[in-house]
Amino acid sequence: MRSLSGDTWCFTCGDPKDAAEPTVDDTGWSTVRVPHDWAIAGPFDSQNDAQHTIIHADGEKQARLHLGRTGGLPHQGVGWYRLPLDIPAAWSSRRVRVIFDGVMSHSIVYCNGREVGSWPYGYTSFQFDLTPFLLPGGQNLLAVRVANPSNASRWYPGAGIYRNVLLEAVDPAHIAPWGVAITTPDVQDAFATVVVRTEVTTDRAVTLQTVIRDPSGYEVASDVVPVPASTKADQTLTVANPERWNLDRPALYTLRSRICDNEQVVDEVVTRFGIRALKFTPNGFWLNDRPVRFQGVCMHHDLGLLGAAVHRRAVERQVDILQEMGCNAIRTSHNPPAPELLEYCDEKGILVLDEAFDEWRVPKVANGYSNLFDAWAEKDLRAMIRRDRNHPCVVMWSIGNEILDQGRPEGRETCRWLTAICHDEDSTRPVTAGFNDPDGAIQNGLAGELDIPGWNYRPARYAEFREAYPDWIMYGSETESCVSTRGEYVFPAKILRDHERSSGHCSAYELESPCWGYPPDIEFAAQEDRPYMLGEFVWTGFDYLGEPTPYKFHWPSRSSYFGIVDLCGFPKDRYYLYRSQWRPEVPTLHLLPHWSWPGREGEHIPVHVFTNAAGAELFLNGQSLGIRRKDASDPLRRFRLVWDAVTYAPGELRVRALDTQDHPTGEEAVQRTAGASARLTLSADRIELVANGDDLSFLTIRMCDTDGIVCPSAAQPVVVSVQGPAEVLAVDGGDPTSLEPIPGCHGRLFHGMALAVIRTRANVPGEIFVTVESSGFVNTSAQLRSF
Repeated sequence: MRSLSGDTWCFTCGDPKDAAEPTVDDTGWSTVRVPHDWAIAGPFDSQNDAQHTIIHADGEKQARLHLGRTGGLPHQGVGWYRLPLDIPAAWSSRRVRVIFDGVMSHSIVYCNGREVGSWPYGYTSFQFDLTPFLLPGGQNLLAVRVANPSNASRWYPGAGIYRNVLLEAVDPAHIAPWGVAITTPDVQDAFATVVVRTEVTTDRAVTLQTVIRDPSGYEVASDVVPVPASTKADQTLTVANPERWNLDRPALYTLRSRICDNEQVVDEVVTRFGIRALKFTPNGFWLNDRPVRFQGVCMHHDLGLLGAAVHRRAVERQVDILQEMGCNAIRTSHNPPAPELLEYCDEKGILVLDEAFDEWRVPKVANGYSNLFDAWAEKDLRAMIRRDRNHPCVVMWSIGNEILDQGRPEGRETCRWLTAICHDEDSTRPVTAGFNDPDGAIQNGLAGELDIPGWNYRPARYAEFREAYPDWIMYGSETESCVSTRGEYVFPAKILRDHERSSGHCSAYELESPCWGYPPDIEFAAQEDRPYMLGEFVWTGFDYLGEPTPYKFHWPSRSSYFGIVDLCGFPKDRYYLYRSQWRPEVPTLHLLPHWSWPGREGEHIPVHVFTNAAGAELFLNGQSLGIRRKDASDPLRRFRLVWDAVTYAPGELRVRALDTQDHPTGEEAVQRTAGASARLTLSADRIELVANGDDLSFLTIRMCDTDGIVCPSAAQPVVVSVQGPAEVLAVDGGDPTSLEPIPGCHGRLFHGMALAVIRTRANVPGEIFVTVESSGFVNTSAQLRSF
C-alpha cells in the first residue's frame, strides 16, 4: 500500500476547463501537501457566510442569516487536485484501487482524463478501482474535483482532500476493501471466541489463512479454509486466557489474513482488534462485566489552528488532553470521524459513539445532507460501519443528531430502515440517535425503534422518561452547551442564557449557556441522582471553528465558545470542574479567577473553587476568608465552592483543600497579582520529534512578569521563526473574535498566552531552534530535535 499524502499534489481554486486532462498545463497551480484544507488560510470575512441561513434548527422558528456560522472562512466553491502516478509495468496483472479517507465535498475522481467515480458526502471514506483507467509502465494522472456548495453545513466543514489518500495494488484474488469483520461473542477468563468473516474476491480457487497474535506479538490462534470462489468465508477461532480490551489496559490483538495460491501469499491484510464484551441494560453499561459510565464529550472534526486537515499528532494531543481530564468517551458529532481518531482511541482506551448524520430528509440548511439522503444514506452508513466495525473503541452506532424528522410520523420508518442497516452490518453494537425533541421522537415512534434513545439537554426529564419507559436504556447524548472564553471573567458571576456583550466574549465562571443549555453542575446532579443513566456526552470537548453561539447574528466571531478546552488546546476553568468529578482518585483544586485587577481595588470579586475535596478555606494575603463546604441542597454549591464577594486587594489569593473534618489535605492552589509584562517564555509539549514530515510539536508562548506570573491582560503580537529542518504551521491565541490569519508565523497573545505549531521536514533530521519575538521584549527560544 502506498501513501499518496505528501507535498506533490498540484492544486487550484476555481473550475478551469479540462482540468482532469493530462495535457492541461498546471505549472501555475500551487503545490500542496495532502491532507489539505484550502480554506483555513482565510481570510476571515463575514461575506463568506453571507448566504448562510438555518432552517428550523438550533431553536430557530424561521430561516435567519447566521454570521460566522461556518467560521467566516472561504470554504465554498470549487477546487481541483492533480497528482502524477508512476504505475509499474508489473502492476498490469493486478487490481489497483485508490482509497480516500475523506474529501470535502461532492468529489469526482478522474484517472487519465476519464471519470472514475464520485462521492458527495465529505465525511465518508471511499475507494475506487482504477484498473480500467490506468496505463501500467508509464505516467498516469489522478485528478479530483471538489465542490463545496454554499449553505451546506452548520459548522466549519473544511475544504478539499482533507484526509489521507492511499493507493493499493492487489492480486485478482484478494480481500475486499474493509472486507474483514471480527467479533468476540463469548469472552471469559479462560477463553474467548473470535468469529471472523472475510469477504474474498477471487478468479480462482485459493485458501484463506488466518492468524491471531496477542499484544506481545505471539501467535495464539490460527485457521485455514479453502475459498473456491468469491464469497464471505466464516471462521471461528479460540484464544486462551485472553487479555481484554479495557479502559485502563487497552490490549490490542492483530489478525493477519492471507490469501494463498499453492502456498504462495498473493494478498495480506492485517487488522487490529480487541477482545472485549459489551452489555447494555436499563440499569447501566458494562465493559467486560465492569460497570462504566460515559464521561464523554462531543467533538467536531476540525483541529483548531490546523483547520480540517488531518494531522495524526494533533488528533493524539486532543485525546491526551481530554483523557487527562477524566474523559473516557467521544461522540463523533455529527459525522464519521477520521480513521486516526479511532486508531488512537483503540490505543488509549477511549470509548467512541460513531455518528453518521446530522440530517435525514428534512433539511436544516438548504444544501445539506437532506439533498443526498435518499440516494446516499445507505451507502454512507454501510461504508462507515464496514470501515469502523473492528475498532474495539466503538461501542455504539448513531444514525442521527437532532434530526428534524423526529417531529414527523414518517420519521419512524426512516429510523427503522437505518437501524436495520446497522444491525445487518453489525449485530454486536446498539443503535442510537440524539433527540432534542423527545416528545416528538416518542410520539412518532422513533425512540422506540432504536436500541438506545439519547436525550439532548433534558436532565430535568430523565426521571419522567424512566418512569414511563422502565425498559429503555438511556443516556445524555448531548449535554450542557455551557459557553465561556478562556481567561474572560465578568462580574457578577451568575447564570445567564443567550447573553451577548459588545466584547464578543462569554464569562469564564462557567455559568453561561444558550437558551437550551445549562451549567455542568446541573448534569452532574442529574447523572449522580439517577444511576440508571449510562452517562453523558458534553457539548463540546474542544472549541471548534464556526457555530459561534451565542454570537450567531453578529460579527466578528469565528469559532465556538462551547469547548471545555479552547481552540489552541488550552484548558478553560471548566476543565477542572469536570476533572474534579471524573477523576475522583486524583486530587483536583482549581482557583478562579486570576488575581490581577488593576483599578478594581476595594470592589467585590466572586471566587470559585473546583475541587473534589469536601471543602476548602480561602486566604487573601494571609487572612482567612472562611471555609466553604459542598452543599447538596444547592445545585451551584454541590460541585463547586463559592465565595460570592471577595474584596479585591492585590497580592496573593490562596485556597487550601479540606477533608470532611475540615482538616487540610495538603493540596493548595494560588493566584498572584501579576506585574507589568516583562518577558516571554516558550515551552514545547515534545522536544524529540520524528523526521517524517508529519510530526508536530505544540509550543506554548506566555507573557510573564519578572516573577514568572502570567500577565492575564497581555495581548502583544508575536512572531515565531524556525531554524533547522522544520516549519511553522500556525500561531494563534485562541481568541474567538480574532480575524488574524491563523497559518503562518504571526499571531497575538490572548490573555497572556498563544500557541505555535511546528512540523518536521521529511527525511531531514537535525536540531531545530524555535524563536519567539515581540517588539519591546527579549526573544525567547526552545531547542527541539528531529531524528
